[in-house]
Amino acid sequence: MIDNRVEMKMMRKLMMFALMILAVQAAWAERDSTQYLQPTESHMKEARIITQILDFVHYRDIDLNDSLSSVIFDNFIESLDGNKNYFLESDIKSFEKYRFTLDEDLKRGNLVPAFYIFNIYKNRIESRLDYALAHAGDKFNFQKNESFMIDREDEPYAKSEDELDELWRKVLKSQALSLKLSGSTDEKIKEVLTTRYERFQSNVEKYNSNDVFEIFMNSLTEAFDPHTNYFTPLNAEDFEMNSKKSLEGIGATLQQDNDYTKIVELRPGGPAFKSGEVNKDDRVVGIAQGADGEMINTIGWRSDEVAGQIRGPKGTLVRLELLPAGASAGAETKIVTLVRDKINLDDAKPVSEVIQMTENGQKYTLGVITVPDFYLNAEEMETKPDDYASTTNDVKKLIKDLEAQGVDGVMLDLRNNGGGALYEAINMSGLFIPGGPVVQVKYPQNRKDVMDSESTEMFYDGPLNVMINRFSASASEIFAGAIQDYKRGVIVGEQSYGKGTVQQVRGLNEFLRQSTGEELGLMKYTIAKFYRVTGSSTQHKGVSPDIEFPSVYSAEEFGESSQPSALPWDKIDATNFKPLNYVDDQMLASLKKLHNQRMKTDQLLLDLQFDINELKKSRARKEVSLNYDVRKKEQEDLEQRRAARVKVGASLSELEANKVKDRSLDDLKDPYLKESIRLLADQIQATKKKG
Repeated sequence: MIDNRVEMKMMRKLMMFALMILAVQAAWAERDSTQYLQPTESHMKEARIITQILDFVHYRDIDLNDSLSSVIFDNFIESLDGNKNYFLESDIKSFEKYRFTLDEDLKRGNLVPAFYIFNIYKNRIESRLDYALAHAGDKFNFQKNESFMIDREDEPYAKSEDELDELWRKVLKSQALSLKLSGSTDEKIKEVLTTRYERFQSNVEKYNSNDVFEIFMNSLTEAFDPHTNYFTPLNAEDFEMNSKKSLEGIGATLQQDNDYTKIVELRPGGPAFKSGEVNKDDRVVGIAQGADGEMINTIGWRSDEVAGQIRGPKGTLVRLELLPAGASAGAETKIVTLVRDKINLDDAKPVSEVIQMTENGQKYTLGVITVPDFYLNAEEMETKPDDYASTTNDVKKLIKDLEAQGVDGVMLDLRNNGGGALYEAINMSGLFIPGGPVVQVKYPQNRKDVMDSESTEMFYDGPLNVMINRFSASASEIFAGAIQDYKRGVIVGEQSYGKGTVQQVRGLNEFLRQSTGEELGLMKYTIAKFYRVTGSSTQHKGVSPDIEFPSVYSAEEFGESSQPSALPWDKIDATNFKPLNYVDDQMLASLKKLHNQRMKTDQLLLDLQFDINELKKSRARKEVSLNYDVRKKEQEDLEQRRAARVKVGASLSELEANKVKDRSLDDLKDPYLKESIRLLADQIQATKKKG
């Protein structure tokens, strides 16, 4: 793909590049004496390879033109200073000359504009940190009625250094007030803030050209879609290591996000996943070791440093202070205590339990199978084709055990299941439908594959419901969509994530005609799109449940639909499939009526709704008071709500791996699980009436 003609022009472009560098350096010297980060020859080469991958291989057929250049420009500025804490209005105006030229620059491998913008950014950060360190010990008037805007996304950039100074005065005052409310003395506040910003300053000094290049390249890739990413050689190693299920830690993949470290993936079966309290896109703002170690603020740390603090030996405690996904800087945080563990394939295995309940004088024995991931052991598949480790085989065994205990129905819990092996989503569907198409996959040039289940008869034909939430994605959505389309079972919960795309991971070296021995980075890019048997895409819209539960996660803030560059929903021709009609409109209407009644009368569901409303209010807040008495009352009210709060989300830690447990409905503390079980009982009754 990278042809010889491009390489023949290398020397001429290098000369042009060198002249541009000299010009920018001269301009920079007039502004500041700080070290100027520059792109390398490898970066130039990688930029050209990446643009060609996106042009020729990516699923999305869009041109790298002026329009896309504008998107890349906005992505880059936002990735650097999304909360508008550093740049001046004059900076942004001076950058505007690059808005419609980045497309041509990228094709030529010209990275000077991106590096110029970043160096201005770095200079602005250093200036702000100098201010913070100079004023870390200031005595603030906490009786004054003023507020601090924590979410500045929609605010204008500061017009002057004085305006930035005022903004940062409030930043420091808000942080000092938080420390004061926690009992810190003035001396301790100064010490904590000084340490925090000295560490931040040290990390800024460590910025290198690879950091700049990765940020800029991902500003490009994310203009195509949110699941296309570039990794530097160093981060590519971390990515590949995190893909292996043999680490000791909490089971989370981290990524830099402005001044924060963001959780971008949770390992099924890992401590973070099992807790039910850690979510994708949460940001780590503090880390403490052990049960009583000091909470160290990690804002401004590099993601590799944060990862180093989180990793540790199996059995040890780590406490994380998390800023919830979608919340603004300065919003309510939460403390989560996790026990580090070894992450391996077995942790992704489904688990089951038996729930006993009585409703309207009728006794029910109900089976629950929690499916964290869709996986298969490829090596075992070759050596033990009849008994290899896979989601389908393991679920099959659990169903057999549950049927031996005489369960009246089965519920599959797919909450927080982010997907995995497509093959397994298809095979597991075959346990509940008697063969036929399960999913369609469409590639560029309208090439389409219809993928069928290999089963010829249902392994389990009893009452079935499937619970999903906003973080059920990809293969989970394929399975849930097939069960819904075949009218085989009832889908309950929240609208799923909406990830209906397929990615491929390849090293950039693979795209060179001839290896140069250079260590280049890695690309993950989108190559195809999923469609249900009805022809409807799972992309963007996901799967809408038949019975919808209240959710703290709005589609506008979480999931695929919250991503500006997400591929759109569309529809293709339906496959030739025959619905089973285990579930019909009359049954669903009856179930909805019973569910709505409980939503008005059941105390656990009422508490859940209240809790969700409070969390939404907190998330929507864009300002905080800088008055001691006001802030103290807010904190006291928050603690009271926390004390009475029912945990929102999955309670996976309640289950012991691979053990069938026997509990009653009253034992369940998870309102979603409890209501799903009740709906399964309602479904069993409706099935009996249907005959």
